[in-house]
Amino acid sequence: MDLDAVRTFVAVADAGRFREAALALSVTQQAVSKRVAALEKDLGARLFTRTTRGAQLTVDGQVFLPHARELLRAEEQAASSVRPGRRALRVDVIGRRLAPADLVRDFHRAHPETALDVVTLFDAEAAIAAVRAGTVDASFRALTLPARQLPEGLEAARVHDEPLQLLTGPGHALAAARAVTPAQLAGHRIWMPGNVAGTEWAAFYDDLAAAFGFTIEVTGPDFGTEPLLDTIADSAHLATFVGVQTRMVWPADHDLRRIPLRDPTPVYPHSLVWRADNPHPALAALRAHLGTARRDAHSWTPKWAR
Repeated sequence: MDLDAVRTFVAVADAGRFREAALALSVTQQAVSKRVAALEKDLGARLFTRTTRGAQLTVDGQVFLPHARELLRAEEQAASSVRPGRRALRVDVIGRRLAPADLVRDFHRAHPETALDVVTLFDAEAAIAAVRAGTVDASFRALTLPARQLPEGLEAARVHDEPLQLLTGPGHALAAARAVTPAQLAGHRIWMPGNVAGTEWAAFYDDLAAAFGFTIEVTGPDFGTEPLLDTIADSAHLATFVGVQTRMVWPADHDLRRIPLRDPTPVYPHSLVWRADNPHPALAALRAHLGTARRDAHSWTPKWAR
């Protein structure tokens, strides 16, 4: 159905005259007449009768009018769903309990009027493909390649460096330490079954282990956070890494310890990736809110993040 004709029909019904409808639509009166005639032919029904008082709806016109209004509302909703500034800003955060989700929450607190659609994609490859395709507006990722090597049309900025902590159970040899250096981890068993080969986080932790001479074990299936915490709590030998902003809840009797890493402090480098031609105004607001990461001379990142 020709929505311009439907819009013209509604304008005539509201104005009561073809001339006033033409003025409201900024078209000629002849164009209004042609559109209404075409709609009547399409529907097989007469919608108006002309009288000295103007254009009056027929019975069929009265029946069709609420449906015509609904068609125009549906058209506006469809356009608004994809129109920059009208639809929600879609952001990928890798995990809802990780630092990028905190960054998005902070942005929303500062801009409560901004509609957000938060999604979680698996790895940087999937996220970059989604940004490039336009199915997400932005993604928080650790980039293992320089921003200049991103696919054409994409841009990135390092926006947040998140310090790491060592997570141990109460019986671990380092459980009482106020802080630990990465070098002190040599000989200790760091267990991270969620380190999937080929992902950006696996690349980060592999480089961290190689730089300071310890080994990260990925043996066993990854059953999720709760089984991991249960195992760490009961072990005198296993520990794992968590980000400072990673949200975790465990039973009180686990007595887990989050121990800072220092001299140097390993930091996970979060970058924001977006399309250069994305006009969504909330994307510009998000980028301005995040700024760029503050580099600390006492921190450590892999060479690919420097």
